[in-house]
Amino acid sequence: MKPAPFQYVAAESVEHAIALLTEHGPNAKLIAGGQSLVPMMNFRLARPDWLIDINRISNLAGIRVEGNTLRIGSMTRYADLEASDTVRRHAPLLGLILPHIAHAAIRNRGTVGGSVCHADPAAEMPVAMLALDAVFEVRGPVGTRRIAANDFFLGQMTTAIEADEILTAIDLPVARAEDAAGFSEFARRRGDFALASAAVVLRLAGDQLTDHVRIAVGGLSERPMRARGAEALLAGWNAEPALIERAAREAANEVDAGSDLHATESYRRHLVQTQVKLALTAALERTRLAGAKR
Repeated sequence: MKPAPFQYVAAESVEHAIALLTEHGPNAKLIAGGQSLVPMMNFRLARPDWLIDINRISNLAGIRVEGNTLRIGSMTRYADLEASDTVRRHAPLLGLILPHIAHAAIRNRGTVGGSVCHADPAAEMPVAMLALDAVFEVRGPVGTRRIAANDFFLGQMTTAIEADEILTAIDLPVARAEDAAGFSEFARRRGDFALASAAVVLRLAGDQLTDHVRIAVGGLSERPMRARGAEALLAGWNAEPALIERAAREAANEVDAGSDLHATESYRRHLVQTQVKLALTAALERTRLAGAKR
């Protein structure tokens, strides 16, 4: 299929993109990698009047460390994240998640900012951003504002970004030596969207978990979400197998899990329990291996 007719313009700067969004109104769309938007346009699920290309804005891409923050430009391609030693060192959860995102050809064009703004609840990147306590920097006609990941994802493909704003960068806290990360997802085929996924970040003091426990789950309903009851169960305790099992059950019971043509609610809750258990177990195993090497 072909998309409905639209007008195209290439923005030369962030300010130019904002001016174009303001001029052409809410039915204008930004295009970055186009790996989500273009298929939606071809199926007539999206029908923008104007398409504003931001690929020429080179300062929107890049990866750098600023103090205790890893700053990722919104136009950074998945492939660049995947190849980055800086990302693997300072945000190891992303290193675990990136190979699960679609396929290599898509990762060569797709951008991290495009994924989080598209806000598909079954996508991997929004789940990662919740677990990593990401902060999103957006710019609009009235200036720049910062939005925490917990407040960013509002619903099915809906975020807190206004129609005349553009995501410019994503800030992540740099991982500490005592942090551990884990990720697990269930998809019908490698590269498909997940029916259920779990991303975890744990901080340990010796063999004991601190109160810095993050468990994010996706693929369930209208948006990714944190399993806060499961997090509270783990905080301050030694991560014994029985406790991990209990936390996984709590996560499955507390999150919203909808039914659709792919899975029933009860099946999705079963998947959540399994994925949370696998992600927690993998994170703790990496910690043990790292301790053994030291």
